[in-house]
Amino acid sequence: MTAPRVAASVGELVSYLDGICHIEGERVVIDDVATFRDTAIKDIAWSATFSDDEAVVEAARWMVWEASQELGIRSASIHELYMARSRDEYSGWSEPAINLRTQVFDMAAAGCRAAMELGAGSPIWELARSEQAYTFQRPGEYITSVLAGAIHAGWEGPIFIQGDHYQWNAKNYAKDPDQVTSALHEATLNAMSVGYGNIDIDSSTLVDLSFDTLDEQQKENYTRAAELAALIRENEELTISIGGEIGEVGKANSTPDELRAYLDGFNREFAARAGADAIGLSKVSVQTGTSHGGVPTADGKVAKVALDFEVLRELGIVAREYGLAGAVQHGASTLPDELFHRFPEAETAEVHLATGFQNFLYEHELFPAELYAKVEAWVHAECADERSEGQTDVQFVYKTRKKALGPIKRDLWDLDVKDQIIADQQAKMKFIFEQLGITGNKATVEKYVKAPERHKPLPAGLKA
Repeated sequence: MTAPRVAASVGELVSYLDGICHIEGERVVIDDVATFRDTAIKDIAWSATFSDDEAVVEAARWMVWEASQELGIRSASIHELYMARSRDEYSGWSEPAINLRTQVFDMAAAGCRAAMELGAGSPIWELARSEQAYTFQRPGEYITSVLAGAIHAGWEGPIFIQGDHYQWNAKNYAKDPDQVTSALHEATLNAMSVGYGNIDIDSSTLVDLSFDTLDEQQKENYTRAAELAALIRENEELTISIGGEIGEVGKANSTPDELRAYLDGFNREFAARAGADAIGLSKVSVQTGTSHGGVPTADGKVAKVALDFEVLRELGIVAREYGLAGAVQHGASTLPDELFHRFPEAETAEVHLATGFQNFLYEHELFPAELYAKVEAWVHAECADERSEGQTDVQFVYKTRKKALGPIKRDLWDLDVKDQIIADQQAKMKFIFEQLGITGNKATVEKYVKAPERHKPLPAGLKA
């Protein structure tokens, strides 16, 4: 397999595209759509991700964005679709939200192909703020890779790109709340500026159970969430879908009363900041028994969890009482396959899936042993201070190997055996999409979601 090219200069990047596309004014005009989708987009995506020349990166990102506008692939907000769900205008499926930690171009393409095979139009492609750091991909790079993958797959229509867990670090917050909050605000505005249409606010880490009343326990959570939501509304180009969160994933299960306390408090604080008529949350994340990444046993397997679907159902009912699409489930990708059909049965609005796809890559029979040895060596050298007392080597590597994804990013993107791995990942995504019930929902999505054309200024490096 010949790896895509990485341009060393803007001129070289443009030369790759001769006869395939050209710039007319401040727009990309695609002359040969088939070749552009098949090969040219790979050169652009790899250049956007791996070029050492910042002008090349900027030019490549612009080309991908403008090509996506030209081809009808528009980064969109899922808000209006969720509002339709809140009004009971549709039901029967749960939105899959997949965190693409690595091989993003190929994984996005695979996911789009899986959805297209099913006539589905609603997968969400997301990246948590913490994942940005250890996967070495900022929002501008991430959205570019997702859009490029969608172009390669032949996707058309709205595409949902989400900032997951824009989260307050509780320890740092205790030391300097203003600094932590300011950094969250800046990160959110950055994600919006590059085209994200969906942001999940996670201030659940600030819940303080030492207080006697639920309102007091949730106050810091809902106040900070309302503050950031108001900032989003003040600066948005389109109506961003905003999610809140009431219970930190991996902690005690959420309750209906906790959810009411959070939503009542959020609505009060948000109205005071943004106005009584301002658009608030579209969904809320809850805790029902899962943990991020799964819990590894001493032999390296993932322990079974006792996910409470009845609690999830009850919390969804409460959320819809407040005009939201419902409850969101985190930490689901390591659950047994036989459980996924239960999410739409419990009327779950959205299901987040991350670690399972990472595990599938690392544990695939074709994953090179020498590359995995490199991962193990890296985590033992760089993550030793994160090792818990009593952890086996297998448990330690399992919990930390995600942090090697950034250092080996280029290895993974250029992996010579990746075609079969990606094909198997596509089959996995297709199975999950089927189980979550999104088959055939593209027409419904497009009925409610209108994604307008949005253009970006021509970068200096591309000006004649």
